[in-house]
Amino acid sequence: MNVLTIGDIGVLAGIIHIGDEAMFEAAADELSARGGQVVGVSSAPQESAARYGLGTVDRLGFIGLERAVARERAAHLCAAAAGDAELAAGDPARGALEALDEASGVLIAGGGNLASRWPVHVYERTTLAAMARARGIPVVVSGQTFGPDLDPEDADRVAAMTRDAAWTGVREHDSAALARSWGARVHAGVDDASFLHSSQAAPAEPYVLVSLSGWFAGRHADDVEAGIARVLDEASDAVGPVVFHAHFGPVAAGAEPAGDAALHERVRERMTRGSRVLPSGDSRGAAALARQAQLLVTSRYHPAVFAAPAGVPILGLAADDYTRIKLRGALGHWGQTGVVDLDDLAGAPERLRDLHARRTAIAEDAAARVDAHRVDAARWWDTVAEGLG
Repeated sequence: MNVLTIGDIGVLAGIIHIGDEAMFEAAADELSARGGQVVGVSSAPQESAARYGLGTVDRLGFIGLERAVARERAAHLCAAAAGDAELAAGDPARGALEALDEASGVLIAGGGNLASRWPVHVYERTTLAAMARARGIPVVVSGQTFGPDLDPEDADRVAAMTRDAAWTGVREHDSAALARSWGARVHAGVDDASFLHSSQAAPAEPYVLVSLSGWFAGRHADDVEAGIARVLDEASDAVGPVVFHAHFGPVAAGAEPAGDAALHERVRERMTRGSRVLPSGDSRGAAALARQAQLLVTSRYHPAVFAAPAGVPILGLAADDYTRIKLRGALGHWGQTGVVDLDDLAGAPERLRDLHARRTAIAEDAAARVDAHRVDAARWWDTVAEGLG
């Protein structure tokens, strides 16, 4: 089994996106455990090859293209895969095209979720799937959220990909309903990175873990940042020291704050209680941090994915329908409901105190669900391997 896998990986300028790397890493682990060889599509092929010890190829060349040009490129790549066109010597998609020569299957892994706000991901994934079909190579889609914003053209592309796939795996019920309406063969389960192995110990003392996204959906940044700071002061008083960990930020300690880490610094300046910062590091370290926290406050998705199976109480901060669907999906698998909108931060401290008071019941509920979710996840990867083998 030789699987060409596209997620959204590659550390550029020292900045990592933990969640996207985690889903790819989990997929690579699961396929390797079932005898597979994985080749990854990466923004930084050499970095990813060194990180994971796998073969890698470059992305397909859709970054920065206008839609009309992207349509033409998608058609050209599909023609090249079918043997009806040639790619120029320096075309970035040559690596993927050559990898298809050896591939027994293509996995569209989680990361770069398929919504019209990110058309480059729609074109990359649907085009790679169409290239595989042109070669008669099976495709499986895994770890996805679809929409909720999909314009008609993008919806048609994504729907066709899921209908032609052997299976389509999604991580919440809104996406499952949408994919079934397209005629896809759907498996709905927990996120692919839910059981990613942890690699390091977290801080010894009890702590509140915080991981924020800079997406405020048009709200005034000063208002949101001040509101979050008040919530975190309350968390510090009620639970324990606050630790910030950026899921989109610098890998290394001591680097200039960027991405989520820059937002974290602005929130810290507004807090009246002390806090500390840990470097982004890698996916396995991030999983350890989330799973050993006393409480998680997050507007990022994958901290919740890591923390919920461990029974950590979670306060999710939603900016719009997309983030609300994802956070509710991640928490709902484990019996949690602590998602509040950014417009409702004034009521968040009360929700926080309630979560902390119910921490024992939350942990027990997660423990009662974990075996069934593990079994279902293992069966899913058996199905993926069978479909791609």
